[in-house]
Amino acid sequence: MEIIELLKTKIKYAKSIVFFGGAGVSTNSGIKDFRSKEGLYKLQSKYNKPYEVMLSHTYFYEHPDTFYQFYKEFMVNKDAKPNLAHFVLSSYQKNHHNLIIITQNIDALHQKAGSENVIELHGSIYRNYCDRCHRFYYLDDILEMDNPPRCSCGGLIKPDVVLYEEELFEDDLVKAINAIKNADILIVGGTSLNVYPAAGLIRFYNGNSLIIINKEETQFDSRADYVFHDDIGKILKLLLEE
Repeated sequence: MEIIELLKTKIKYAKSIVFFGGAGVSTNSGIKDFRSKEGLYKLQSKYNKPYEVMLSHTYFYEHPDTFYQFYKEFMVNKDAKPNLAHFVLSSYQKNHHNLIIITQNIDALHQKAGSENVIELHGSIYRNYCDRCHRFYYLDDILEMDNPPRCSCGGLIKPDVVLYEEELFEDDLVKAINAIKNADILIVGGTSLNVYPAAGLIRFYNGNSLIIINKEETQFDSRADYVFHDDIGKILKLLLEE
């Protein structure tokens, strides 16, 4: 608890805090992560390709019908509710205003919990665009369509999410880099830090209070100043609630 009290003091006087989160932030909301022992990539695929392959740009355009079968079953959970981690971050952000959230998740649970300053590195399931005319479609629109969803112009509708083989959205990447560079405290939570280029962003942090919260070890644990292998909601509550 001495470490917790020390970090609470650091957080109290920090001018800028960044929370950088991954799939593990949403597992308590019933959304599977990818690489843990119970993660999506450990499941036997129902299709002829591993699920990781099916989340690629190439697979999307070569097999859009099968992609959407998989996507709607495993990647979309519109009934998921924010959990303790989301609410603690939202509450802190509202009360102190010096917290920027960077997420690799596409579930918009941070926003559902009330957070506003959120950088979505990998996009959102709630935004969808025609790849021909760029018309916008809501999530409910594509869920009601047959697979693969097509625009009235005939174009294929693509979720506004970053698939494998695709680059991160440049504007969001620049915002994330600048936020991390200027952060007094960087809290990394619920991520294996194995997905690049997102995982490499923590190298831009220049401070001396890098906190990693993840149930399993990460490759960056040895570089962190503080490491908690524990439930992310529990630790965030200890650190951020007054």
